[in-house]
Amino acid sequence: MRQGGVGIDNGAILQVTDLHTEFHTKAGVVKAVNGVSFAVHPREVLGVMGEIGCGKTMTGLSILDLVPFPGKVMDGTISFAGRNLRNLPREELR
Repeated sequence: MRQGGVGIDNGAILQVTDLHTEFHTKAGVVKAVNGVSFAVHPREVLGVMGEIGCGKTMTGLSILDLVPFPGKVMDGTISFAGRNLRNLPREELR
């Protein structure tokens, strides 16, 4: 896997750059995803591993725009096949 984060990698099928997802609760802000960047190129497989609670699931849900309330993707770029998924209308994203 090649690391993103330095800029857009035009050869990547999936490019995630500086992704931030937060949950705003009565107890304060929980940073579930904090600055995640990676690129997946054609014919590559990405494996995500880490400790419980480190943000693996929230990263995936953020990419798919399925973060449950009260969570929200606050910043970052998510591109698939050269299209910015964060700018797509909900119907087109489906």
